[in-house]
Formats: sequence, structure tokens, C-alpha cells
Amino acid sequence: MRLIETGLPGLALLEPKVFRDERGFFLETYSEAAFDALGIGARFVQDNHAYSARKGVLRGLHFQLPPFAQAKLVWVVRGSVLDVAVDLRRDSPTFGQHFSAELSAENMLRLFLPRGFAHGYVTLTPDAEFVYKVDAPYASKADAGILWNDPDLGIDWPEAEPLLSPKDRQLPRLRDIDSPFVCDPPHGGVRG
Repeated sequence: MRLIETGLPGLALLEPKVFRDERGFFLETYSEAAFDALGIGARFVQDNHAYSARKGVLRGLHFQLPPFAQAKLVWVVRGSVLDVAVDLRRDSPTFGQHFSAELSAENMLRLFLPRGFAHGYVTLTPDAEFVYKVDAPYASKADAGILWNDPDLGIDWPEAEPLLSPKDRQLPRLRDIDSPFVCDPPHGGVRG
């Protein structure tokens, strides 16, 4: 697995080794040993799978508040999404900045998000399936987010009018929350 720097400390794009032949392909979707070798200290406890029937479905920008914060490993097994991570760590030199990448069943890229990032994606194709691992279980009392189209973030979403949940339509802007996150690589970030 190859680690690709994103410019945001601790956030990493991962390119797995894919073995292809006339039958199809094989790859390791996750290897604790490979993550340890890359300096990623997350230990995952739960897997999640989301399906979006239509192009233009936007989910996010979500995070969980401490002490229930989550590191995530995300990828697409069917279709394609534009995946976005926003740095919420108030002491980070990249606080409020975002990174985006197309994740697809074709490119097989993964994105590792340490704790302290908001996360969201919009489907670029119908019938998109999104899979992710988290290092802490879901806690409804810690569920939080920021507005997907917060103008201060400057995210170039490909959909001006995405399909959103009622909850995601009402999330606050980044400037209206007091971020509880600090840089904390030993708990799910990339060390290095």
C-alpha cells in the first residue's frame, strides 16, 4: 500500500496493491501490519456500508465529538464519489482547510481520516456504495457536523443542489462551532 500525502497533517490518501489478471482482481482492503508500517495508529472496531441510489446524494459534513471522536478509513466499492475532509483541529496549521478526492470502484483509492476531521461525500454516479471503518462506535449523543456548503470552506462541490437529509440541511457553519479537537496523532493519526 502506498501513502499519498494530502497536505493536511495526518490525512492520507492510500493506494492499495491490486493484483489483476484475466479473472479479475485481488487486493487487501485492510491490513493492520501495513497500516503500522505506514505509521497509521488507528485500530478499527466497526465497519459501515452506505448505498446511494441516485447521483447527487450528499452526506456530510459529519464528525463525532470527543470522547467519541472517530478515525475513519473510507473507500468506494461501486460507482464513484467526491470525498471531502475538513480539518477541525483548532491548533492545526491547516485548521478549516479541506482536501477532496474522487474515490471510485475503478481507482480503488482509500482515504484515511484521523480524529478531528469532518467528513462528507457526494455521489458522482447512481448506485454508489461507500464502505468505511471507524476506530470508535457510533454515539448518537456525540453526532455533529458542519454545513456542506459553508462559504468559508470554499469546497467546490460538483452538485449545486444535492439531495440532502433534513439534518444535513440544518448543520451550523464552521465559524459557529467551538471545535473541541486538537492535533493528536497517537490516537489514530499518521505518525511521522
